Amino acid sequence: MNRITSLFNTEYPIVQGGMIWVSGWKLAAAVSNAGGLGLIGAGSMYPDVLRTHIQKCKKATDKPFGVNVPMLYPDIEKIMDIIVEEGVKIVFTSAGNPKTWTQFLKEKGITVVHVVSSVKFALKAEAAGVDAVVCEGFEAGGHNGREETTTFTLIPMVKAQVKIPVIAAGGIGSGKGMMAAMVLGADGVQIGSRFAATIESSAHENFKNTIVEVKDGDTQLTLKELAPVRLVKNKFFQDVQTLYTQNPSVDDLKTLLGRARAKRGMFEGDLDEGELEIGQIAGIINEIKPAGQVVRELIEEFKAVQMQNFLL
Repeated sequence: MNRITSLFNTEYPIVQGGMIWVSGWKLAAAVSNAGGLGLIGAGSMYPDVLRTHIQKCKKATDKPFGVNVPMLYPDIEKIMDIIVEEGVKIVFTSAGNPKTWTQFLKEKGITVVHVVSSVKFALKAEAAGVDAVVCEGFEAGGHNGREETTTFTLIPMVKAQVKIPVIAAGGIGSGKGMMAAMVLGADGVQIGSRFAATIESSAHENFKNTIVEVKDGDTQLTLKELAPVRLVKNKFFQDVQTLYTQNPSVDDLKTLLGRARAKRGMFEGDLDEGELEIGQIAGIINEIKPAGQVVRELIEEFKAVQMQNFLL
């Protein structure tokens, strides 16, 4: 047992990232059944859809699972009410002020974790009363911190400043990476990209195959004026870069982005015009596997490295 397995009542200190258009009930249940903590990604779900996913997840696993809620979500009051009504015990919040909902959730007996990208925000989250923080580095896929601090520099800096458990995220997709994060002070890891390329992921097959094909240098952070996001360098990404050469306004960028770009790419499989959000670690992902197998392989490699170092 460590601080994360004790907090979540899981076998392993592995959290599956609650990614939009990727993390439905099938993925969350598979990871939880394998001993990690599965998360349903509420950011791409209407309230009634989220309720259905929670109910299906409860039937598919008797292990703990949680819901990830980006606090920029327009119907967040409805989302939080559904989480309480359905008896969800763990909530990860992101993209907003942790003070807004932490007390409400804690009063309902819910464990609250907040995602941060800097020491400053980690301290604010701790002051707001969260039970743990996810420290997400620059390598991560999807929406990212503006600071561009990498995971392995962020973890020890945050660890030195907070007393609550620290979960490392961004650029971790192997047991060796998990070990490295924990040597630097993390109590557990959150993994997104590796679970996006699994059989149970709700991502479109086109997107899963793209993840497998991504090499180093194939993703980049962009659209910082709106919300920094790491994307595969497809046609849409190149269109954004072309627009940047014309010194665009924020409105120009919003017009190009339009609506539902992430859904178009990740869920519907439009590899040209969609947003394809994935982390740099995709460069070491070369196979689509069952989520349970991913968890087992992470732990096997972690334990092998642990034993190797013990023997040294």
